[in-house]
Amino acid sequence: HLAALAELGCEIVLLGTGAQLRFPHPELMLEFTRSGAGIEVMDVQAACRTYNILLSEERKVAAALLLG
Repeated sequence: HLAALAELGCEIVLLGTGAQLRFPHPELMLEFTRSGAGIEVMDVQAACRTYNILLSEERKVAAALLLG
């Protein structure tokens, strides 16, 4: 699913990893490196807040949220 996000043409992708910050394996992040999109990893609440701020600035942003 992360590869599909990298193909959206966003400037930045926010990855919300639940209630706690958990970094994915570096291999999973290669698609973002190749696409030029930035990825920020944070807890879900921070990802939602950041998404709203970036969207209000009319930035090209996507969010992937892991709930539960």
